[in-house]
Amino acid sequence: MTDGRTLRTLLQGNVVHGLLCAGLRGTTPVLESEALASAIERFLAASDALAAAGIGEFEVNPMVLARGSEGYELVALDCLVTLSNFAASGLAPDSDGRPVNKAQAARPVANIARILEPRSAAVIGVSEKGMNNGRIILRNLIENGFDTSRLYVIKPGLDAIDGCRCVPDVASLPEKVDLFVLVVPAASTPATLEQIAVHDKAWSVIVIPGGLEEKAGSQSIVSHMRKALEEARSQGKGPLINGGNCLGIRSVPGKYNTLFIPEHKLPMPKGVVAPLAVISQSGAFAICRISKHPSINPKYTITCGNQMDLTIGDYLDFLADDPDLRIYAVYVEGFKPLDGEKALAACRRITAAGKTVIFYRAGRTQAGAGAAASHTASIAGDYPVTRHLFAQAGAVVCDSLDEFDDAITLFTLLDGRKAQGNRLAAVSNAGFECVAIADNLGGMVLSTYTEETRKELEEIFRAARIADIVDVHNPLDLTPMAGDEAYERSFRALLLDPNADLGIVGIVPLTVMMNTLAADPAVHQEDVTRDDSIAARYGRLARETSKPFVAVVDTGPLYDPLCRELERHGVPVFRTADRALRMLERWRNSPAAR
Repeated sequence: MTDGRTLRTLLQGNVVHGLLCAGLRGTTPVLESEALASAIERFLAASDALAAAGIGEFEVNPMVLARGSEGYELVALDCLVTLSNFAASGLAPDSDGRPVNKAQAARPVANIARILEPRSAAVIGVSEKGMNNGRIILRNLIENGFDTSRLYVIKPGLDAIDGCRCVPDVASLPEKVDLFVLVVPAASTPATLEQIAVHDKAWSVIVIPGGLEEKAGSQSIVSHMRKALEEARSQGKGPLINGGNCLGIRSVPGKYNTLFIPEHKLPMPKGVVAPLAVISQSGAFAICRISKHPSINPKYTITCGNQMDLTIGDYLDFLADDPDLRIYAVYVEGFKPLDGEKALAACRRITAAGKTVIFYRAGRTQAGAGAAASHTASIAGDYPVTRHLFAQAGAVVCDSLDEFDDAITLFTLLDGRKAQGNRLAAVSNAGFECVAIADNLGGMVLSTYTEETRKELEEIFRAARIADIVDVHNPLDLTPMAGDEAYERSFRALLLDPNADLGIVGIVPLTVMMNTLAADPAVHQEDVTRDDSIAARYGRLARETSKPFVAVVDTGPLYDPLCRELERHGVPVFRTADRALRMLERWRNSPAAR
């Protein structure tokens, strides 16, 4: 995946390149820079042929400099070759010798459109009396506005469930449905898939059950299932499959949700649809993101589990050109053979278009890789390699789950805004936070004020009766004596100053001068949802200016309602100033902010 230009850029900052080619620390260059780049390029050029020959790894170590007839040259002293079972991985060379995943090449991936925005659907595994997973999924489909006249339940002996027509078996479906949701036990899954394929009754299937590829002893079940699928596809039939071992998909435009969590346990985001797709192998990871971001309503939330058919790379590639999407939040535990390459290529297309890929790679250690294999049957590759490749492709690669959540918050809520420069306007009502802001600027600088802004601030201080204790600085420390109006007016003046490009406002909300608590009339008169609250004030500021800014609320859970209210108004919130500035700096340097 590394082209010549990227390779040469990377070499410029590499210490080995410096020692050999750049005269590092006063040494004499002994090798032309181009000779080193050329040697590495020959390795890259040979990689496909080596893979096709069944070689999994090819390592030269050490490679030394030896004096030749025309100066120094690179000579390999030792090499190590590791063989791989090429055929067992489902790979075969194409006419050019490049490895191809045979199973993936045969899939009708264009049908992803039907799985994401189906017009007809069927569910199997719905309980008539109890509220099992199948019944929850059926209810979710209905409550999301899916057309019940084209929503069927496979259930013998009944005419209807929840107003949806029942049919006794797969063969009795009155039409070939766009989406079939399969919620039967794992042991019954292959037979059901075979019926769907043989009778050509679905364009796509979401397989919810686990216990397939990730469970020891399931090989015969999986083999039977794959054989039925291959036979159907050889005849131009055979559905596209998402899963198994997944929670499925929530699609706002598709008007459905197979995440079998009842609304009282996981309220779904409402309102404006965010230009965000969450693509996750883990279903639990995806629903935890929904729970942690109640003000962000993704267009798609996709959980693909084992990737037994559809993969992370497939979804990224298909959605890369979606005009409604600008942020792709991706959680990966491991790639199917060659799917990492497909995902990287899609990532490059997305970031080249000025969009954002937020990427988290799990299964980084031996223990983590083992857990991933038992969870979603993924083979976790070398983490440092994966990390650097996706960073080179332009992704925002996150090292922690907190960072992943911070990136979702910031990139989604600042979507459409641009960073015109690096001059930061900063306000807080706590001295420690002003110091923390100044200590964590990264590539940003504190903005200066025009004389007009200085005079405006002094007038605000006088009106708020804090002129005797507050001076004009950046960061501006308003002290706990500033109320909501002075707080908002001061930050507005700093942010809108022509010398400021972006802003950060720290809110230490414990002061009695501010309205920052959820309503509790028996105890106090505050209500953070009022129009005069600090959250509503900053929400209005966010709508009035295109300049990006973030808020910090460095407190405990008592002030969670304040954070939720700020984000509901479109203001990104972080719980510490250093986290806020680290992510603001990453956003500022991303294609999305340019």
